[in-house]
This record gives sequence, structure tokens and C-alpha cells, in this order.
Amino acid sequence: MKMMQEFKEFAMKGNVIDLAVGVIIGGAFGKIVTSLVNDVIMPPIGALLGEVNFKDLKYYLVDVTDMDEAALETAAAIRYGQFINVVLDFLIVAFCIFLMVKGINTLRRKNEEKEKAPAAPTEKDCPYCLSKIPIKATRCKHCTSQLEASSNA
Repeated sequence: MKMMQEFKEFAMKGNVIDLAVGVIIGGAFGKIVTSLVNDVIMPPIGALLGEVNFKDLKYYLVDVTDMDEAALETAAAIRYGQFINVVLDFLIVAFCIFLMVKGINTLRRKNEEKEKAPAAPTEKDCPYCLSKIPIKATRCKHCTSQLEASSNA
């Protein structure tokens, strides 16, 4: 039972749930990209190349001269047209992920620069006793020396 409790704690952590949501959204995004490639991008390319349907492009590994349509479907073949579609799917998804990572890195860099920016000084050194005093002070609290009026006051 302890193992089940540990698994429940693991599964309920935020990172696991975030990962699950990411996988589900990624799967849906993959279907959108597949439809984009198969239904929008490849038909015009096929039309430009002479009414070629890329899904039908294949190289048969056996002699098909005497085969009927049903036998052609089951004949051993290298389906390079479908491979071209899948490669194009991958390239589009990879490019989208690249853009997302690039955007996230840019935001992260801007946040790091904001955090690294030095804060305006709030203290200065007394010219007489060299103690730290507030920047707007007109008299040193340590040596009671009268200080010159600064532009920050």
C-alpha cells in the first residue's frame, strides 16, 4: 500500500499533470499539422508536378506488371511519398517548437536582465568619517558633520 501512496503523490505533482496536458495538446497539434500538410500544402505541390498525389508515390519491390488493383495494395513497396509527407510534418512541428523555445528564451533573458540590473544606491559614504549614511542625509549620524547638499536631496 505504501507504493500506491507514493505513486499517488507522484502522479498528483504539478509537473506530471503539466506533462500530461502538454502531451495531449501536442497530439492535437500534430493532427492539425498533418492535416495542413496532407490537405493544404501537398495538393498544390502535386498539381504543380503534374497531378501527383504524394500518398500514392511508391517503389514496388516485386514485379507488378500482371497484378490487379487488390494485389497492388498488398504488394511489397517502399512508400516514399508518404515518407515525404511525414518528413514535412516533422519539419513544421520542429519549426514551431523552435519558435516557441526561442520566444521563451527571449522572455527568460529579459527577466534575468531585469533581475541583474543594479538597484539605485540608497547609501553614500560620509566624506569625513567614511561611515555609510542615507543618500539624502545632510548631516552624518556618526560624526555629526554637516554635509554638502547633494542633488539627490
